[in-house]
Amino acid sequence: MSPNVGSIDRVIRIVAGVSLVAGAATGTIGMWGYLGILPILTGTFRYCPAYAPFGMSTCKTKANNPTRVA
Repeated sequence: MSPNVGSIDRVIRIVAGVSLVAGAATGTIGMWGYLGILPILTGTFRYCPAYAPFGMSTCKTKANNPTRVA
């Protein structure tokens, strides 16, 4: 499993997931908020299974990075 979730995507997923779980824990948005665990996990592991079948990736690859470290 190579990473397919980039930095900005990762932050958005984790913030949204924590917000959903917090809303569910406080009773603000109901039990559906616990689905926020999914974006927390995909952001943490930097892999989204929904991206894989479509070949999508928001992660920058080494081939696209012109800087080299000697």
